[in-house]
Amino acid sequence: MDTSSPAVFVNAELLKMHMGKRVRAVVQVARNEGGSIVGQSTDGQQLTVKGGDPQSFTLFHYVEVIGIADGNHSIRAEICTDFGELFDAASYNGLCQLANGKYKNLFI
Repeated sequence: MDTSSPAVFVNAELLKMHMGKRVRAVVQVARNEGGSIVGQSTDGQQLTVKGGDPQSFTLFHYVEVIGIADGNHSIRAEICTDFGELFDAASYNGLCQLANGKYKNLFI
């Protein structure tokens, strides 16, 4: 595993704590707008993903995005992976809370 450039697990609420840093989030695609994906984060808030290939993602699929946090609710994508229609958003949201809270020393 390459640990030279770790990506912090985030949801929309936690994104603002990591401006300019590499992050990892899961978004359920709501729509494609030009060169961006607009979707719902695992905490129910809206996130915009800039870059990647937004046309390749199916509406309502969950997409993992790794990239740079460049706004309170936006990520500049480096890597996007389609997770399909079924994904446990509540568990992922709990993971985000752990990775940014009391147990963050356990996460890269």
